[in-house]
Amino acid sequence: MRQILSFAHFSDPHLPLPSGRPGRLRDLAGKRLLGYLSWRRKRHGVHRPDVLAALLADMSGHALDHVVVTGDLVNIALPDEFERARAWLEQLGTPDGVSVVPGNHDATVAMPWQTGIGLWQPWMESDGGGAGFPFVRVRGPVAFIGVSTAVPSPPLLAIGTVGRDQAARLAEALDRAGRDGLFRVVLMHHPPMMIHGTARTALTDRREVQAVLRRCGAELVLHGHHHREHLGYLPGPGDAAIPVIGVPSASAAAHGHTQPARWIRFTVAGLEGGWHLGAEVRGFVEGGFQTTSRFAIGYEARAAA
Repeated sequence: MRQILSFAHFSDPHLPLPSGRPGRLRDLAGKRLLGYLSWRRKRHGVHRPDVLAALLADMSGHALDHVVVTGDLVNIALPDEFERARAWLEQLGTPDGVSVVPGNHDATVAMPWQTGIGLWQPWMESDGGGAGFPFVRVRGPVAFIGVSTAVPSPPLLAIGTVGRDQAARLAEALDRAGRDGLFRVVLMHHPPMMIHGTARTALTDRREVQAVLRRCGAELVLHGHHHREHLGYLPGPGDAAIPVIGVPSASAAAHGHTQPARWIRFTVAGLEGGWHLGAEVRGFVEGGFQTTSRFAIGYEARAAA
């Protein structure tokens, strides 16, 4: 077995809002106001910039070929939040080395593409500069396929939707990457299955996405959204099982029932006749990050190219 690619996954950094009232008063109308009040009342104590800074410092001490972030960079989708998030992405890494998909907080309200999520487009483009979702970025033997589940939703809902057209393009991307013999990693904010919640926070068309995965296959699905560790499986083609893995918020301190921050270092290696996926979970414990668990998944169905 030989190491082929090492990459990091974290999610839901929820970059902090300014300490004072942000923006203009009219910018806090509707769902943004509810989100702002939630931030001031509780969430600012959960999502701490010092925890996120410690996570990034810990990541920098590991050999990584790529970094993936599965959404919720911002909190209430104010215009200056997107600008500050872009500046943060520029510090995190080059667009070639970092892949991002948006989350439901990034779509708290509808925003023009060019002043909202579109500011992060360099980190969400397909190879060759193609815009739109899903994007496909091939790094070594791994195809990172980024799906957007970010849609505005009514107050008190945190749903996501892929949509029929994007699901069809996802199927095409999975088929193409499969024919090319690549290890296919699907990135999405909402998990494609019901976990840790109710329909109020779920992916509305998860069954349709599950059908695509069952028909086309994938080697790994990574998500965030629920701010909790998660390891589950969905059926793939034949007898294959597709691992679905989620992580807590990257900025979360231990606070009540909140799980503290985690990130995962994945290593993809080729075997004779298959793949090997190694995972090292790094968790925030007593003010710093340390290895909290390790696991591995073997694949026999597809050989490394």
